[in-house]
Amino acid sequence: MALLKCSAGVIAAATNNNLPPPPAASERVEIRICVNRTCRRQGSLDALETLSGIAPAGVSVTSCGCLGRCGSGPNLVVLPGGAAFSHCGTAARAAQVVEALFGRDSDPGVNLEALALRRKAEAEVESGRVSEAEAFLSQAIELKPSGGLHFIYKCRSVARLKMGDASGALEDATEASRIAPDYPQAYLCQGDAYLAMEEWGAAEEAYSRALLVDPSIRRSKSFKSRVAKLEEKLATVNTSS
Repeated sequence: MALLKCSAGVIAAATNNNLPPPPAASERVEIRICVNRTCRRQGSLDALETLSGIAPAGVSVTSCGCLGRCGSGPNLVVLPGGAAFSHCGTAARAAQVVEALFGRDSDPGVNLEALALRRKAEAEVESGRVSEAEAFLSQAIELKPSGGLHFIYKCRSVARLKMGDASGALEDATEASRIAPDYPQAYLCQGDAYLAMEEWGAAEEAYSRALLVDPSIRRSKSFKSRVAKLEEKLATVNTSS
């Protein structure tokens, strides 16, 4: 579906009592957040980060230019439909927007708590404390948030692989791909787990699937490194045989 352009004309007053019906499951939903100067000062970058972490799988969260109504921001618009929300500068408000858009199953408190746990886990992974990260992520999964769950499973896959649990990492990566079939990082994690398990063909297939979902990753250093490592392993196997 061709994406619509942001403009002041799509802004419409939207409150929890005056919302369009929830988007159909077949529709591609995009939340666009203004990151122009005024909205940026009012916290739009934090809102962008929060919404990206708690939106349901398949919902795209992106930045855009001015949406009008400057001074009442941060402003965001939801496509298709053009429902608009103002004053979205806090994590709580961002979570309320998700709840308003995607139904009662979206609990703002649960979503934010799960996101906080994921962020703690990511910091632990960066510090090399992967067992602590795995524990935080398991807590987040137990909360059953309505959004961001594929990110959590992907992160736990990374942590488990660093712990030497390749089968657990593969299980989590597979679950992430089930929740979000268009999430390329899930397939990259699958490939990494297969690589650790010395299942070269399966690793190649998983990396190819990630590339099919997002061809742009071909240019990334991390993807090139994965391919080089796989080719090295295959060369070693072919030489020894």
